[in-house]
Amino acid sequence: MRLFAFLLLAIAAPLAQAGARAQLDAFSGGVQGLETTFEQRVYDPDRRMVELATGKVGLNKPRQFRWEVLQPYPQLIVADGDHVWIHDPDLEQVTVRKQAHEEQGSPLAVLIDPAELERQFKVAEGAEADGLAWLELQPRQAEDAPFERARLGFDAQGLAVMEMFDGLGQRTEVRFGRWQRNPAFAPGAFAFVPPPGTEVVGEQIRPAEVIPLGD
Repeated sequence: MRLFAFLLLAIAAPLAQAGARAQLDAFSGGVQGLETTFEQRVYDPDRRMVELATGKVGLNKPRQFRWEVLQPYPQLIVADGDHVWIHDPDLEQVTVRKQAHEEQGSPLAVLIDPAELERQFKVAEGAEADGLAWLELQPRQAEDAPFERARLGFDAQGLAVMEMFDGLGQRTEVRFGRWQRNPAFAPGAFAFVPPPGTEVVGEQIRPAEVIPLGD
């Protein structure tokens, strides 16, 4: 029995000592898509919570993203590879813009494409805290980023916490549920069609004109 316990500890020790970057690489290996729930809290510079929201998030290679807030006010953000759609049902309004490659600037993009980590961020291993291994991220294109720095906290199940800090001292903390790897997404999960009667604000990419060739 003692030998069995010793073997378990010997196996677990290297995993516990693995850095956050190693945990990210292990988590993202073989991943084509991810899905989970989230709880997001926003704190003001005085550390008072000013916002609480819950919802679910999905990511799919190569450049698709779905962030759905369920409570307290519904909102849906969909990146379909060409456009980013932001739908506010209560306002009956959709904002749409072109999805430039840089718009993958959310740290979540590195979960399905770790190569984005070094391309988009200056990366440092943080000290372990709260039972998590941390990666510290600073955007390389600071003028275009919605935050000054971010932190990703990993446990044995993968990404557990994401924190983002802006220049005004505000902190956004997102805690994730258990991630589903390569889930069977519903058809159209990463597509968006504005509901009838919804105002659409923004610019869409025009499809290329195809002119049939003559005989």
